[in-house]
Amino acid sequence: MEAAERARVLRADIENHDYQYYVLDAPSISDAEYDRLFRELQAIEAAHPELLTPDSPTQRVGGKVLDMFQPVRHAVPMLSIRTETDDGDSGAFAFDARVRRELGRDESAPPIEYVAELKFDGLAINLRYEAGMLVQAATRGDGESGEDVTENVRTVARIPLRLRSELPPAVLEVRGEIYMRRADFERYNEQARQRGEKTLVNPRNGAAGSIRQLDSRIAASRPLAFFAYGLGEVRDWERPATQAEMLDALAAFGLPVCEQRAVLRGPQALADFHRRIGEKRGELPFDIDGVVYKVNSLALQAELGFVSREPRWAVAHKYPAEEAATEVLGIDIQVGRTGALTPVARLKPVFVGGVTVTNATLHNEDEIRRKDVRVGDTVVVRRAGDVIPEVVRVLPEHRPIMTPEFIMPGACPVCGSAVVRGDDEAVARCSAGLYCAAQRKQALIHFASRRAMDIEGLGEKIVEQLVDAGLVHTPADLYRLDLATLAGLDRMGEKSASNLLAAIDKSKQTTLARFIFSLGIRNVGETTAKDLARHFGVLEALLGADEEALLQVNDVGPVVAASLRGFFAEPHNHRIIEDLCSLGIVWPQEEGRAAEPGVLAGKTLVLTGTLPSLTRDEAKALIEAAGGRVSGSVSKKTDYVVAGAEAGSKLDKAQTLGVAVIDEAQLRVLIGS
Repeated sequence: MEAAERARVLRADIENHDYQYYVLDAPSISDAEYDRLFRELQAIEAAHPELLTPDSPTQRVGGKVLDMFQPVRHAVPMLSIRTETDDGDSGAFAFDARVRRELGRDESAPPIEYVAELKFDGLAINLRYEAGMLVQAATRGDGESGEDVTENVRTVARIPLRLRSELPPAVLEVRGEIYMRRADFERYNEQARQRGEKTLVNPRNGAAGSIRQLDSRIAASRPLAFFAYGLGEVRDWERPATQAEMLDALAAFGLPVCEQRAVLRGPQALADFHRRIGEKRGELPFDIDGVVYKVNSLALQAELGFVSREPRWAVAHKYPAEEAATEVLGIDIQVGRTGALTPVARLKPVFVGGVTVTNATLHNEDEIRRKDVRVGDTVVVRRAGDVIPEVVRVLPEHRPIMTPEFIMPGACPVCGSAVVRGDDEAVARCSAGLYCAAQRKQALIHFASRRAMDIEGLGEKIVEQLVDAGLVHTPADLYRLDLATLAGLDRMGEKSASNLLAAIDKSKQTTLARFIFSLGIRNVGETTAKDLARHFGVLEALLGADEEALLQVNDVGPVVAASLRGFFAEPHNHRIIEDLCSLGIVWPQEEGRAAEPGVLAGKTLVLTGTLPSLTRDEAKALIEAAGGRVSGSVSKKTDYVVAGAEAGSKLDKAQTLGVAVIDEAQLRVLIGS
C-alpha cells in the first residue's frame, strides 16, 4: 500500500506541475526536480505494473506504432465556420446584420452580445472525456467522421489526461486546436538541422503532420500545444448560459483556453477587436489567420442554428493574405474533372504565407485579360484565404520589351479535342468528357474522395498510373481491378495492393447521397446530393425525373435541374451508372422519402429555442427521417414550429401567422417516436 499511495501522490504532484507549467506558464519547481519526481514514478510503476493507470503522466511518452487510423463517427458534427476576408470593418458589420436579420431584430433593438476569439492556424481536434478521463481524440475529417488519433494526442503535454474536477461530466467532448508555437517550431527545426534531419515547413503543417504520424514516438518528439474553444457531445453536465462562461468552465477543468478573447457588444466593437489583434499579430507567440466572432448566448446560438455545414451564429473574420512579388516563368493549362481549362502560372519560387509557392491560379481567360498577365512578367502573388495561391496583379514597370500576350488554346492540351465556351460562362471547357484522360483522372479522384465513395488509398498518383496505362477508363473499371494488376504498379507492393483492393471492395457499401455526389455532376454538391437522395429515395426515380420533378427538390433551381437532366441524358453516363450497380454497389433503400413516405412527408417545420432532450441536429434528423423538411425561417407555408426554452422571434412570428406551435413531446407523438 505504501507504493500505491506514493504513486498516487506523485501522479497528483506531477499533474499539478504540468498544469502550472503548460497551462498557467508559471512553473513552481525546477526541471531537475520535476525529472526526479517523474523518474521516481516510473520506477514504482515498473516495479508494480498493477499500479499503472491510463492517466499516469508516464503514459504520455509515445511508443505505439499503428497500422492505420481508425474512423471515428462524431456524435455531434464538427462543422466549418463561414469566413469573411476584408481589409476593414465590413466583415464584422455584415455578420452582425445577418444575425440581426435571422433573429428578427432591427436597428432600434439593443446591440447583440458576442465573444471574439482568435482563429488559430493548426489542426482542429475533438477530445472525448468520460467520467473525467481522456478516452478518445479524433480529427475533424469531413465533419461527420474523422480519424482516431488518441495515441498521438496523449503525448501533448498541454492536454490533460484527466479533468480537474471532483464531479466531472459523464461525457464531455471538447473541441479545440492543436498548434505549434513559433519559438518551439524554430527550436525544433534548428535541432533537426544540427542532426541532419528534415525540417518542418511551417508551424501549421508541423502540428497537423505530427498528429497524423503512425508512430506516436514522433508525435511525442514534437513541441505541440493546444487551445480549447468549444463543445461536442455533453452528458450529465449543465451547460453554461453563454460562450464566455463555457470557456471559463473549460479553463476550470484544467484545459488551456486562450486569454486573447473578449465579450463585446455590437459590430463596431468586433471590428475594433479585429484591428487590435491584427496590429499585434506578429507579436503573438503562435500563428493566427483571423479572429472568430460568436454570439455569446448559447440559447440564441440554438435559435440561429445552422445553414448547410456552417453555424449561423459564428463567423471567422480572416486577415488579408500575405503577398510577395515574383516572376512568371510560364503559363500552363490544367484540365479539371468537368473539362474546365484553368490557366496556371509557373512561378520563380517565392515564400508566401509560410510556404514556398511555385504555382498560382489565373482562374480563367477573362482574368488573364483583365490582369494582362504574360510570361516574363513580375507579378504580386497572394495565398488567397491562406490556402490557394493566386496572381493578384502585374507590375508593368518590370515587363520585358516586346512581351507577347498569352493566348488560350483552341484545342484541349491533353486530348486535342475542341475547346468550347458557353455564352454565359467565363470558363472554357474540353468537349471530350470522360474520353479526355485529364477529365478521367479528375473524375476518378473525385469519385474516390472521402465525401464520395471514400476509397482509402486511391490517390492522385495511383489514378494517374491507372489511366496512363489504359487500365481504367470509367469509375466502374476500378471494381474490375485485381491484385496482380495493382501490385504491378510503380511503388505498389503486394500488401499495399491488397489494402487498396479491400478499400475498393468496402466502398461498394455506400449511401445513395454519396453515390450521387461521386458522379461529379456539375452544380451538384454534397448538400444537393443529400437533398436528391432524401427526396427520391431510389436511384431509378431520380434517373427518370423530368425538370419539373427535379424543381420540387429542396434548393434545386433551374441551373441544377438542367445540369442533372443534361448528365442523365448522356447514354455513356447511363452505361457507367448501370455498370457500377451491376458490379455490386449498393445502399440502404430506406434513406429517401420516395421509397416509403414518412408521416411528415411534404411538411415544413421550424425549430426554435432549446429542446429538453434533443439537440438541434438530433431533432432535424428525426424530422427528416419522418419525411419532413426543416426550414430556418417561419412563413405562411410552415406547417409546425417546434419551440423549446427561450424561444425567440420565430415563435412570435408563428403566433402572428397562426402557424401551429408544438413542443418536443408533441413532436415525438407526431412522428410516433
